Amino acid sequence: MSTPSPAPIRTAVLGFGLAGKVFHCPFVAAVPGLELTAIVQRSGDTAAAAYPTARILRSPEEAFADPSIDLIVVGTPNETHFDLASQALQAGKHVVVDKPLTTSATAARTLIDLARQYGRILAPFHNRRYDTDFLTISKLHREGTLGRITQVVAHFDRFRPLQRAGTWKEIGGDPNGLLFDLGPHLVDQAVALFGLPARITGSVRTDRDKTDIDDAFDIVLEYDVKSANGDTRSLRYECHATMLAANASPRFRVHGTLGSYTKQGLDPQESALLGGARPPQLGAPEAWLPEPESAWGTLAVGTDLNEPIQIARNPYPSVTGDYRLFYANVRDAIRGEAPLAIPSEDGFRVIQLLELARQSSHERRTLSVTFE
Repeated sequence: MSTPSPAPIRTAVLGFGLAGKVFHCPFVAAVPGLELTAIVQRSGDTAAAAYPTARILRSPEEAFADPSIDLIVVGTPNETHFDLASQALQAGKHVVVDKPLTTSATAARTLIDLARQYGRILAPFHNRRYDTDFLTISKLHREGTLGRITQVVAHFDRFRPLQRAGTWKEIGGDPNGLLFDLGPHLVDQAVALFGLPARITGSVRTDRDKTDIDDAFDIVLEYDVKSANGDTRSLRYECHATMLAANASPRFRVHGTLGSYTKQGLDPQESALLGGARPPQLGAPEAWLPEPESAWGTLAVGTDLNEPIQIARNPYPSVTGDYRLFYANVRDAIRGEAPLAIPSEDGFRVIQLLELARQSSHERRTLSVTFE
């Protein structure tokens, strides 16, 4: 006698701007066991046209009040994350929150406590852990291909020299600047690879001629790691982002005692989705955006470390990125079949590091990283 399939996890996505349209609805719809039940779009009919089987709601409160909704996805402007997520948790819903989890570490801790109080899943949407470049670096690190890693330089570069009209991301205030837009991606990847650093140095700036937000930052995370002979050595992880890079730097450059890896270009998922692509159902035979060989990074390893040193340089196959895996894990965590791959505590730690980076920038000094 076959075991009946569990009921689908009925999901409502709050917001149908860039986050809801590109990063949430397509992947909720593509994961078996999740059902895109409702989309909150305050006005317009683009969500209904894109997902005709989903109910269109005009306010988050309608989703909170619906007893059939199991999971709420908060894909709204940064300043609304705390209020909407807290209301959803108090309504008994599981919650996914687009990055950043909240706009302060204090608010993030309150949300985590609420989730624990109500016995619900709270998952920060740090989707860049499922980027092809990050997954490839994780593989190289896990397998020890580069030896002991000594330096990582990560860039998220854009070229937007003029302020954009009609977007909350250009409205003045710390929550809307580049630090809280791209910073969560870059810092979360560092923490996922190496944990919490010992020290942090930040430079958070306004580089454009006219800007109401911070539009560039450099963050250096310093780690103290043990070498093979037991000595304490430094690992330097640099996070850089700017809106003034007409020629983008490599997405990643990683150096280690045995070699280096360099990767150009961003994961292809976002650009494909912006172009109208939809991921197939997870588990379907169709492939979802394996990176072409022309986009692979370069692995350079020493084949003979004695003088004269010999180095082999070759394209290194990219691990395919897949944002569907984030939502598959959320599904399994709600069902009690797996722990959250990206727990809410990770969202809190990232925000606290971003706050420390801003403090470091303001005080023009390196800070020790200590968490209460």
